[in-house]
Amino acid sequence: MRIIPAIDIIDGKCVRLSKGDYDTKKIYNENPLEVAKQFEDAGIKYLHLVDLDGAKAKQIVNHSVLETLCNQTNLKIDFGGGLKSDNDLKIAFESGANQITGGSIAAKDPEVFLRWIEKYGSEKIILGADCKDRKISTNGWLETSDVDVVDFIKEYESNGIQYVISTDIAKDGMLEGTSNELYQEIMTETGVSLIASGGVSCLDDLIQLKEIGCEGAIVGKAIYENKINLSDLTNLIIRQS
Repeated sequence: MRIIPAIDIIDGKCVRLSKGDYDTKKIYNENPLEVAKQFEDAGIKYLHLVDLDGAKAKQIVNHSVLETLCNQTNLKIDFGGGLKSDNDLKIAFESGANQITGGSIAAKDPEVFLRWIEKYGSEKIILGADCKDRKISTNGWLETSDVDVVDFIKEYESNGIQYVISTDIAKDGMLEGTSNELYQEIMTETGVSLIASGGVSCLDDLIQLKEIGCEGAIVGKAIYENKINLSDLTNLIIRQS
C-alpha cells in the first residue's frame, strides 16, 4: 500500500482543516517546500497536494506551489482542488503534476471529466469521491449532492476510471480513525484502486487500511500533530516493501 502524505494549500501556506471547514484552518508551515523535502528525506515517494484556494475559487490558484515542489523534489505528486477546465488541467500537468484529482468536475460536468480520462488516460486521472453521509460533496466540500458515493464510483469505473480517492468528510482531520466499512464496501462493489483519505490517526489505522486492500492511504493531520512521526512511517514503508 502506498503511503501518501498530504499538503493542503491556502495563501501558499501548508494548512489543515477539520471536516473541510475553512473556518478551522490551522497553519502548520508557511513553506510547503520545506514540508515536502522532509517527506522526501523520510523515504516517501508520493504526495497529495490540494489547492484549497482553488477549490473555493473553482479554478486553479496555487499552481506555483505545485511547480516549485515538482522542480525541487522527486516526489510523484497528485494535484487537486479547483480543476474545472481544460486549461486548469493543462496548467497542472505543465507545472509537473504526475496525476490530477477531479471531484467536483466529475459530479457537475461529467462530459468534461470523461474527456479528460480519454485524453490523458486512466493512469493520470484520479476520481475524487468525497462524501458526507455517503453523499458526494463538491466545491471544497461546501456543497453536498444526492448522489451515493458507491454508485458514483461504479459509474466512472464503467467509463475507465482506475484510481479513486475517497474521503469521508466526517472523519477528515478528526484523528478518530478511518471509514473502513465504507472502504470495504467500495472495494467489494467495484474493482478500482482505492486510496483512502480522512481520519488516519496512528500506524494501526494504516495497517488496517492495508489489510482491507486499499491501494493507498493519505495521511495529513496525524503527521502535523505528531501522532505519527516520519521515522515510523519510514519503518512501515520498509516493512511493506
